[in-house]
Amino acid sequence: MRTKTFAAAALLAAASLTLTACGSGDDGNKPVAVVSEEAGTDKAATVLDKPFEKPDLVLTDTQGKKYDLRKETAGKPTLIYFGYTHCPDVCPLTMNNIAVAKKQLPKAEQDELRVVFVTTDPKRDTSAELGKWLKGIDPSFVGLTGDFATIQAGARTLGISIEPTKKDKNGKLVSEHGTQVIAFSPKTDGGYVLYGEDATVDDYTKDLPKIVKGENP
Repeated sequence: MRTKTFAAAALLAAASLTLTACGSGDDGNKPVAVVSEEAGTDKAATVLDKPFEKPDLVLTDTQGKKYDLRKETAGKPTLIYFGYTHCPDVCPLTMNNIAVAKKQLPKAEQDELRVVFVTTDPKRDTSAELGKWLKGIDPSFVGLTGDFATIQAGARTLGISIEPTKKDKNGKLVSEHGTQVIAFSPKTDGGYVLYGEDATVDDYTKDLPKIVKGENP
């Protein structure tokens, strides 16, 4: 599969720049600002030479129950994405791409995989809202909400920038956030593979059989 190993420091600096506001005003499906993690790259999977530590996040799931990310996903292949339900473009596209690819896995491997969607817009994304939104994508996906500062700090440990929800020039509420998906190994619980927003269904379909085993895609 298409992979490339980066120096972690350089990757972290680059990834921190990837900030997108999902749809704004009349621009519809156009992110208002995107900085590529590597200019000119067409690589889907970036294999990190120094994996990220899984964020120490304790948030609230779609059932309104406490969810300890490290504890609940320990030893499980895990994909983590930060976004919000009112996003009209990249967030639903990313989650749907993963959902379609997941369905190509054998049932046992589907059951092992954890896909975690952490909201960047917790004031609007209540447990109920997250549950309703994810039900239309894949009911098995985990949706988490909570205190914005806690979420922002957790995202930062993965080099993902998120900003408080604000109104754009048209008065529409938007959430600016990094669009990376981080894959965590079931062997080490380290975040060892990064995907940008251009990753396709085919990319995830080809890579997930290896991700669930903790292998390099």
